[in-house]
Amino acid sequence: MIIRRVRFDHPDAVKLNDEVQAEYHVRYGDGGDATSLDPADFDPPSGAYLIAYDAHDRPVATGGWRSQDLNGEGNQDGDAELKRMFVVAQMRGHGLARRILAELEADARAAGRTRMVLETGTEQPEAIALYTSSGYTPCTKFGYYRHHENSLCYAKPLGAPEGAK
Repeated sequence: MIIRRVRFDHPDAVKLNDEVQAEYHVRYGDGGDATSLDPADFDPPSGAYLIAYDAHDRPVATGGWRSQDLNGEGNQDGDAELKRMFVVAQMRGHGLARRILAELEADARAAGRTRMVLETGTEQPEAIALYTSSGYTPCTKFGYYRHHENSLCYAKPLGAPEGAK
């Protein structure tokens, strides 16, 4: 697997985003995630967007983070919000999401972010299992879906960048 940093509006990112939106629609019946995302949200140094490619250079997994600070939607200063974690169905179970998650956490930590936060839903048990097994714990709801019953929010302290004292 090769993991590359791309823009959120890269054609492969758009393709995988369309796939994850379709999956959200199947699971929730609501047309997909309505959270507003701008490609610039993921531009360094205030974010990152990654795609994993297989040996045939096909995009098979994705994920990104964007900076969030204290706002009216429940975020705190120093937050890095995880977005669009997704692995195509035929590549699930190979640790790709865990690899992307680790790279995103390291990148956000290096950018000075202090907490990784994410919103998922009750109909995504695989995501919940990934996050809880990776050290995420439930937190106060935030973001677009914070008032929805099916929304679940998690957070993980990122700590200091490697080598920092």
